[in-house]
Amino acid sequence: GLGLVTIFSLLCGFAADIPQLSIFRAGWGLGNATFFATAMTLLIALTPQASTAVGLYEAAIGLGISVGPLLGGWLGGISWRGPFLGVATLMLVAFIGISALMPKSGGRSSARQKTSLLDPFRALRHRPLLVFGITAMLYNFGFFSLLAYAPFVMHLDEHGLGLVFLGWGILLAVTSVFMAPKLQQRFGTIKSMCAMLLMFGLVLLAMGIWTSTQWVVIAAVIIAGAWLGNNNTLITTAVMNAAPVERSTASAAYSFLRFIGGAIAPYLAGKLAELYNPHVPFIVGAAFVLVSVLYIGMSYNRVKHVDRVQSAH
Repeated sequence: GLGLVTIFSLLCGFAADIPQLSIFRAGWGLGNATFFATAMTLLIALTPQASTAVGLYEAAIGLGISVGPLLGGWLGGISWRGPFLGVATLMLVAFIGISALMPKSGGRSSARQKTSLLDPFRALRHRPLLVFGITAMLYNFGFFSLLAYAPFVMHLDEHGLGLVFLGWGILLAVTSVFMAPKLQQRFGTIKSMCAMLLMFGLVLLAMGIWTSTQWVVIAAVIIAGAWLGNNNTLITTAVMNAAPVERSTASAAYSFLRFIGGAIAPYLAGKLAELYNPHVPFIVGAAFVLVSVLYIGMSYNRVKHVDRVQSAH
């Protein structure tokens, strides 16, 4: 996965036009998919507690996303090709690091099992996994609406945007590791998840109402990092315990549904703003997130077992 991202981000850096860039980004996406489907499984295999692995994983993603815009803004100030070449360099370092430093054994479970490409889709027959996947898809509509469209209404330069998302990512990382496990222990996974999704939906709604007030949008983006950090850890932990399938298969099935929302939301946000006004993308994103709360609430009896499984661990 990292090898594919390295190659295609490098190609993006030398793209001649937008169609070429789009094609290379598709290959980049394939690399991301390969990485996301396997990284979580490997972390869980090498970490004594699954919840600890999930928290570290989500925190690492948050820190990467937070520093990325800052670094990208600096490189983009030199050339539009700079951010792509920067990604290629970082991914090459990561590729070499994993090749050199990862244990040769697969951890606690090193036995190789053959996996069909259809296994993740078959895994969605398990209703709890399907529920969490659809919940993540709905919530990702809001998540990626924020990521894709908030920069257009904050009216900041690339360095200012980088600092805002740095604050967002730091909150996401801290809550992923330190706050989410405490919420899980005190209130349970499902109730905590619903609370975080509700808070995130309200933040998006506030962004939709006060879109023209710069400080409100900036504050909302940063605060959203806390709700997203908690929710990412909670829902990913739940997915790992949702169905009696291999965790790599569960991760792949969940990621498939999750990133449908992530794929559609940026395009939809831009179109909604173009057709209506800048308030609408955030309001629609909030609606999707609030629907996810209702959906998981109505499916509670099908997913409540994850709290018992987590307590046993």
